[in-house]
Amino acid sequence: MKSPKILLLGKNGQVGWELQRSLAALGSLTALDRHSTDYCGDLSNLDGIADTVRRLQPDIIVNAAAHTAVDRAESESELAHTLNALAPGVLAAEAEKLGAWLVHYSTDYVFDGSGNLPWQESDVPAPLSVYGRSKLEGEQRIQAANARHLIFRTSWVYAARGGNFAKTMLRLAKEREQLTVIDDQTGAPTGAELLADVTALALRSAFSAPSLAGIYHLAASGETTWHGYAQTVLAHAQQAGIALKAGPEAVVAVPTTAFPTPAQRPLNSRLDTRKLQAAFGLTLPNWQVGVARMLNETLTP
Repeated sequence: MKSPKILLLGKNGQVGWELQRSLAALGSLTALDRHSTDYCGDLSNLDGIADTVRRLQPDIIVNAAAHTAVDRAESESELAHTLNALAPGVLAAEAEKLGAWLVHYSTDYVFDGSGNLPWQESDVPAPLSVYGRSKLEGEQRIQAANARHLIFRTSWVYAARGGNFAKTMLRLAKEREQLTVIDDQTGAPTGAELLADVTALALRSAFSAPSLAGIYHLAASGETTWHGYAQTVLAHAQQAGIALKAGPEAVVAVPTTAFPTPAQRPLNSRLDTRKLQAAFGLTLPNWQVGVARMLNETLTP
């Protein structure tokens, strides 16, 4: 594999931050966000990002930028459509002109969350929300425009950097004697660190094997509910000597209907990752491994 030129968009997001680390070993990396000045990294500026690709002429484009505020997307449908659908299409078209690879991240929200079996890549999407529909259209535009693409659908993403569900649960558990958490949504908490590392490993293989292009499901192995996730976090904190008012036994399970939101959430966010693991020779760790690592990095007694 030659040393490629890599363009990363969304460098300061959860996944983008980790990608700056993992991609640096593959080649010459230009990392941008929407505030970058030398080149346009703002996905809402479609002409600007096209110009950026033309000027840099990268061998690989990794798009880690998106409109990810699921509820706000319901009232910002035009912006969500631009960032999640139109911009990936522009990047794909420019990548195709250069013969470049495009890596893009999608979501379990392209499915309706029915049933209790893990979703396979071949299952028919049926998004429930503006966010899910915009992400699905982004996938479709990439597939239509660029043959060399890796689209990774993932779920329940967290990172040690910035806010996340685990940190919220810890904060609330220090303030309250009881927590109420949803127990009828099932998935696998997936670390941004894992996403970034798998991306780099997959690119090493795909860069010289175009037949590996396609959509892959990428999430940590195993499954839990938000309720089980919260209990795991609080149990780990207690073992680390963190003083909590509410321990894991004080987490009350409730259905999704107890917390009405503008956007409908899928109940079944399980993703079947066998295609990814077979194609790239990878083993994905259990979700608890990554969560424990993240907590060990962020907890202080």
